[in-house]
Amino acid sequence: MLLTPDVTSVRPQARVRAPELTGDIWLNTGGERIRLAELRGRIVLLDFWTSGCINCLHVLDELRPLEEEFADVLVTIGVHSPKFLHEGTAAAIEAAVRRYEVHHPVLNDPDLVTWQQYAIKAWPTLVVVDPEGYVVHVAAGEGHAEALRRVLADLVETHEVKGTLRRGGSPYVPAEEQAGDLRFPSKAVLTPAGTVLVADTGNHAIVELAEDATTVLRRFGSGSRGGADGTAQDASFAEPSGLAVLPQEVAERAGYDVLVADTAGHRVRGLQLDSGTVRTVAGTGEQWRNGPVDGAGPEVDLTSPWDLIWWEPAGGVVVAMAGNHTLGLFDPLTGRMSRFAGTTVEGLRDGAVDEAFFAQTSGLAATQERLWLADAETSALRWIEREGDSFVVGTAVGTDLFSFGHADGPAAEALLQHPLGVAALPDGSVAVADTYNGAIRRYDPVNDEVSTLAADFAEPSGLLVRGTDLLVVESAAHRLRPLPAGSVNTVSGEAHVVRRPPTVLAPGELEFTVVFVPPPGEKLDDRYGPSTRLEVTASPPELLAEGAGVGTDLTRTLRLAEGHGEGVLQVVAQAASCDSDAEHPVCRVTRQDWGVPVRLEAQGEHRLQLVMAGPAEA
Repeated sequence: MLLTPDVTSVRPQARVRAPELTGDIWLNTGGERIRLAELRGRIVLLDFWTSGCINCLHVLDELRPLEEEFADVLVTIGVHSPKFLHEGTAAAIEAAVRRYEVHHPVLNDPDLVTWQQYAIKAWPTLVVVDPEGYVVHVAAGEGHAEALRRVLADLVETHEVKGTLRRGGSPYVPAEEQAGDLRFPSKAVLTPAGTVLVADTGNHAIVELAEDATTVLRRFGSGSRGGADGTAQDASFAEPSGLAVLPQEVAERAGYDVLVADTAGHRVRGLQLDSGTVRTVAGTGEQWRNGPVDGAGPEVDLTSPWDLIWWEPAGGVVVAMAGNHTLGLFDPLTGRMSRFAGTTVEGLRDGAVDEAFFAQTSGLAATQERLWLADAETSALRWIEREGDSFVVGTAVGTDLFSFGHADGPAAEALLQHPLGVAALPDGSVAVADTYNGAIRRYDPVNDEVSTLAADFAEPSGLLVRGTDLLVVESAAHRLRPLPAGSVNTVSGEAHVVRRPPTVLAPGELEFTVVFVPPPGEKLDDRYGPSTRLEVTASPPELLAEGAGVGTDLTRTLRLAEGHGEGVLQVVAQAASCDSDAEHPVCRVTRQDWGVPVRLEAQGEHRLQLVMAGPAEA
């Protein structure tokens, strides 16, 4: 079999002219439409993203230093190609651009027209267009910042010599900011004193509200994005989300009362309510790529912790590690972090916790018997419970990465759309913040049925049970709002699937390749064995008759089974590369997960190529 291609083994590529950008609205341009022809002489970086994708949010952070370094020659354009129906609405994308502080032009591509013109296969994907208007580099997934820096530097040098580089000018026009006490809050908890603690995500702070859930009593954090420890005024957060109040006896021994999932800072922070001091208890501040997951909390890399909760059966705080689709376990008394559940493969698979697949878990709630999870990317409500000496995972609502909607009734037929919050209600049922449906749903485990409690919320992201009342963190409305009184409703909505077109393949033998070409100045790192790894699975598993499993080559022959009309190929690839000529080379691991929807037809293709990083293919 052909091994991973290196720079010398990739066949010469015909030059690919970048297709024009097509969509419905432009943001951050002052209402002006941008045409690629008008950007000749500038390097253009297209970021294909969608606002609910955690990997896309990681890329936004990775691009910020590059945009600053190459500000006079680079134009970054976000192409927002939505996965979910809600993400494609004008209000949703406008809110996302503000929420995540996107400071470059954004095109909304609700019908995935530009996505298809560029043959994109995954969120996120980055496409580099040179000053002459040709696609010269494609990179899928995250973790490409240094490689992109080298590609951009090489393009600057080349086109300065050719005289085709134009400096200065930017089409970016900042949007007006909105003032208010809260900005895109995400989660809330009750303090022992009965006040309400809110993650003020857009203001990079934690806010304490009075019992009316409106009046601001205190703020923790300077309001500037960062990761500094210290006093309430000096400490800083980066898009904090989840909050967990520790049991009193644990808090006294640990030295802090509340844990904060500091999402974009890739940290867990400890907050002492009396003094207002903040300290980092887990996470180095670097995003986890491929290192240890167990160890002393401050020495372990984390990746976008989104929510956390004390759960007695697990003996610690369970952390929803949305960035790599796992659950961590943090012990406040020993300060150790370990992996509790998941494999890093994104998907929906039940069973033993160390074999289960999760998909961007974003909300947690606990009873003594079960830990409930809102799995956002599979639009699922799931649970974990003890079985013997270990734990198992089950699913109450949800089926896969690509099916969603708003439908009530028997749980097997019910549908959610990208839920971010969950709460255990006093009557034993479970409330779900069904974020992209703008609704609060209720799952009754006794009858195994789903109903709608209320609708017309602006991206509800968290839920807080307070006695018999339920407070909703209405993120896009920048407030907490009580659930209105009323009867339970039943919605018979339509089922939807992701509008991303499936790849049409033929049953039988399939030549499958993941392309990885090291950037300028790097080579594959095979000093300690194979430099690449490829894992392929399928949903349903029967879709793959042969070729599933883990190997070291990025090219593999698969056999697709007859009789399966549609399914999803789940692919995890990684490659290690190092500086070519440095005395002490810096090495990096590039990793990407794909969920590729496929449809099998007799006239389909017998070849599938996914580009993790490399030149454009004609």
